Amino acid sequence: MLAGVASKLSISIVGPGRLGQALAENLVGAGYAVGEIVFPSVRSLRKNRRNLSRRLWNRATVIDQARFDADLVWLCVPDGRIQKAAQNLRSVTKWKNKVVFHSSGALTSDALQPLRKQGASVASAHPLMSFVHGSQPDLKNVPFALEGDPAAVRMARQIIKSLGGDAFVVRKQDKTRYHAWGTLLSPLLLSFMVAAEQVARATGISAKDARKRMIPITRQTLSNYASIGPAGAFSGPLVRGDAAVVREHLEALKGIPEAHAVYIASARAALRHLPVRNRKQLEKLLKG
Repeated sequence: MLAGVASKLSISIVGPGRLGQALAENLVGAGYAVGEIVFPSVRSLRKNRRNLSRRLWNRATVIDQARFDADLVWLCVPDGRIQKAAQNLRSVTKWKNKVVFHSSGALTSDALQPLRKQGASVASAHPLMSFVHGSQPDLKNVPFALEGDPAAVRMARQIIKSLGGDAFVVRKQDKTRYHAWGTLLSPLLLSFMVAAEQVARATGISAKDARKRMIPITRQTLSNYASIGPAGAFSGPLVRGDAAVVREHLEALKGIPEAHAVYIASARAALRHLPVRNRKQLEKLLKG
């Protein structure tokens, strides 16, 4: 069934940045007819075309030459440009019976209202994944948060299933909380790791060595979290209720303000949501 959907559905990708290129590669690999990969200008095309794989080269075009005759137009432009792009695309083709996605985690499908008014069925389809220069993740097993018109959401579900991803629906009123969740999972997780790196550097360990030495314990912690849950994976002085050690940690971190603040915030979350002993004494310590 899904193979049939892939063979019949045509797709245009608008805004081939890191996310757009990853989507295009995965969609073509799954058998979809990605007819156009639309760059905003000739200059942008020339600058970024070298980043496209050979099998995507002949699909690259610029917005003034794009046909927009695909069944699905997938906008992968930055959040601040989505609504403007929707406005600008209103007159480039007939939108009735077409589907349009954007991939913002923060914005709802209402950012595509100009095209919805022209007859398109619209949705937001956001992959809960990090896309950075020098790394192009496979979309297999990647969760996609969906929100929008029923027909567009149904199409998104089919596509994501064929990519091996995991589609789930987020209510419109919950999109900002969803995006905050994703921000905690990747960029702010990195900020946590950088804070830990600063503590390692204060002990005389170089940043390079700190990163190398943090990976095994971090991987094992995530593996434990996935296999036995947060309570079972939780270890260290808080779970033991060792207030004396926590007090020493706080004193030692006073000279590293960001790490000190991260430690306190994380420990307070642990007191609220994870199994700890000696809770009252620990709460008193962490008030300061």
